[in-house]
Amino acid sequence: MTTLLGEATGQALRDGAAGPERPSRPRNRRSRRIRYALTVAAFLLPSAVPLAMFTLGPMIGAAWISLTEWNLISPATWVGFENYATLLTDPETGEVFLHTLYYIAGYLPMVYVGGLAIALALNTALRGRTLLRGIYFLPVVTSWIVVALVWRWLLNPANGVVNTVLAFFGIDGPGWWTDPVWAMPSIILASAWKDLGFVMVILLAGLQAIDPELLDAARVDGAGWWRRLFSVILPLLSPATFFVIVISLINGFQVFDQVYAMTGGGPGGATQVVVQQIYDLTFRYGQAGEASALSWMLFAVILAVTLIQIRGQRRWVNYG
Repeated sequence: MTTLLGEATGQALRDGAAGPERPSRPRNRRSRRIRYALTVAAFLLPSAVPLAMFTLGPMIGAAWISLTEWNLISPATWVGFENYATLLTDPETGEVFLHTLYYIAGYLPMVYVGGLAIALALNTALRGRTLLRGIYFLPVVTSWIVVALVWRWLLNPANGVVNTVLAFFGIDGPGWWTDPVWAMPSIILASAWKDLGFVMVILLAGLQAIDPELLDAARVDGAGWWRRLFSVILPLLSPATFFVIVISLINGFQVFDQVYAMTGGGPGGATQVVVQQIYDLTFRYGQAGEASALSWMLFAVILAVTLIQIRGQRRWVNYG
């Protein structure tokens, strides 16, 4: 008994000398977080600096210019929100937005359906499909100015290739980019042709991610090609479709190069889109304040449309 009591007393004394267990210090956790944040910042720095210099900086500068009256030469004069009020009451602002929406309404279905058709064709065991993929993607990496000038020549009303072929079959071709009715369809046709390869690549990647067993099971159940397309392929392709729609809409709202090269906004303002109007306000009319205000209005529209799409994807995009 005496021995047990002595051992217990000795153990208690040793525990007392050691003291209670020290809790983890918040300061150590804070320092680890700071080191982690600095590490992340070091990796992001090569991208963050150009982003701040060439994207965020100009955006902030454009926001300030939109509140001034400036002709690019004389000192800017502060006018507040007068530029925005002028644009909102100007009928031409509504017209250029309508022209842009007209372009998107024609461009988006054409580029998606065409890209999907090519992707479905090249997803089969087709001979030379690797070469065909490269050929279809080639216009994507071609300069927009080159593409626009080529299509301007193809659609020339007088001696263009398209009207020459139509005349061979006894069809009187339209005026294309010289006709106010056909000018925007001409731009839509050229734009869809150039971007087909990009959409094709995205959708082809989505098609190759679909489990072939699902298609085989649908085929065994008696589903035909169209049934498999609408009941299996398109639902499983919805993430790629969502990406294509978002990117195409953003690019559609910012359409400019092909308009500038093919029609310059004409004839008679029939193809005057928002970015073309921003360009004209700045460099033709010396109204940089109104141009900056219009660019921020366009940014607000693109942001709103994109947020609506992101929120609406929950109803139709299947990530399973």
